[in-house]
Amino acid sequence: MQNILFFGDSLTAGYGLANAAKESFPALIGDKIAKLGLPYKIINAGLSGDTTAGGLSRLDYWLSQPVDVFVLELGINDIRRGVPPAVIAQNLQAIINRVKSRYPIAKLMLLGIEIPAILGGSIAVQFSAIYPQLAKVNKMAFIPFLLKGVAGQKHLNLWDRLHPSAEGYKVVAELVWPELKRIL
Repeated sequence: MQNILFFGDSLTAGYGLANAAKESFPALIGDKIAKLGLPYKIINAGLSGDTTAGGLSRLDYWLSQPVDVFVLELGINDIRRGVPPAVIAQNLQAIINRVKSRYPIAKLMLLGIEIPAILGGSIAVQFSAIYPQLAKVNKMAFIPFLLKGVAGQKHLNLWDRLHPSAEGYKVVAELVWPELKRIL
């Protein structure tokens, strides 16, 4: 059995769901893997409120077990807290470097996040550019916008309009699964 480690914040953890262990997008992908009889175990290392610096500080704990596929989703909490995009990019690269160093043959996937330029101007543009650049430089499988088809859709989000509902996570899983399946 090989391990797929989903490493992220509340979007990975399944914040606000009645049963995150079954309704988060990593859990839904786990269901798809089980139905296909593939030899992978899902590990959800999502932590609500986490930042790239926080992720970096807790990464070694999660790397203490074998990692065959590493799926990275972090950064939105940094930008909400005013962390400069350059620092976010450095932290994400440090996370990627540590995974590559510990598990050189692990397959890597990056889940991008975007904020509307109208909300952040040049900061939003700089932030959105981080993910495609990191994916390219590190030759990672890549989803440009994790919440594509969900963001701004009231019926697919919780009351806070920031986190997907159980129905929203179904859309997210359908977005992520084809690219993840390709690298398995």
